[in-house]
Amino acid sequence: MKQVTTRRLGTLFVTAFLPVSAFANECSSVRFAEVGWTDITATTALASEVLEALGYEPRVDTVSVPIAYAGMRNNDFDVFLGNWMPSMASISDPYIERGEVERLVANLEDAKYTLAVPQYVYDAGVTSVNDLAEHAEQFEQRIHGIEAGNDGNELIQQMIDDDAYGLGDWQVIDSSEAGMLAELSARVPNEKWMVFLGWEPHPMNTNFEMAYLSDADDYFGPNLGGATVYTNTRTGFVESCPNVGELLSNMTFTLEMENQLMSAIMDEGVEPREAARDYLSAHPDVLEAWLEGVTTRDGGDALPAVQSAL
Repeated sequence: MKQVTTRRLGTLFVTAFLPVSAFANECSSVRFAEVGWTDITATTALASEVLEALGYEPRVDTVSVPIAYAGMRNNDFDVFLGNWMPSMASISDPYIERGEVERLVANLEDAKYTLAVPQYVYDAGVTSVNDLAEHAEQFEQRIHGIEAGNDGNELIQQMIDDDAYGLGDWQVIDSSEAGMLAELSARVPNEKWMVFLGWEPHPMNTNFEMAYLSDADDYFGPNLGGATVYTNTRTGFVESCPNVGELLSNMTFTLEMENQLMSAIMDEGVEPREAARDYLSAHPDVLEAWLEGVTTRDGGDALPAVQSAL
């Protein structure tokens, strides 16, 4: 037993004096979970551009929200930039409470996430979730969500299961962000009624005349589902890769930034990484804040390296 302990102490002593580059090699690849939402696609593209310029190899896999968290627990993913709170609490909190995932930093404030309708439906008197049941026939007793398993669809299903607001006989329609918006695009010209999962930041807020429904606080939270988005990492990642951890801690976004990026991706058909490069090239002040205290993977100056790569 004493022999084993001595060996461990010797290993720790040697490790303590290894150069930073020895640890950097272990962190050469940074694995992102991305869930197919354009806002998280955009922020992941921004992080990927910066990391690659610093000498890292970002890898991105698109998965469902539950798989993103299971993947961080199982060491399949390192980072997830899309922890929308409080709506995602039922999925993310158990992993955080068990110490399997860490909630690193708030990367976006003042977001919103709740049910919405086209403006003509709102103007017709449907301004609250309490008004939905009265117009069940016009809505076909359907609430349109995004991909199955995401937190928004689960909240809608919980409302239905609880028969909240008289919605016990309604159905949540699992689709995708693109599928839901395609359905909305098809209905709006003829002013057909539809209630759907809406959020900001997102170009839907400017591409459609739409309004958010009040009184769903018990499910989506107050202030029309007022949300804060957090960066999550697998437990131990920041300690193992402190330089990447410093960057992730510095990376915060704004509604204006994300709306601009998402519009380029969705409305103009720009590839996410290209949109990220264009944005960073046009906003060098963003890089200065993000790269404070950060080096390249081999210990060099971060800001000139990233600017050169862009």
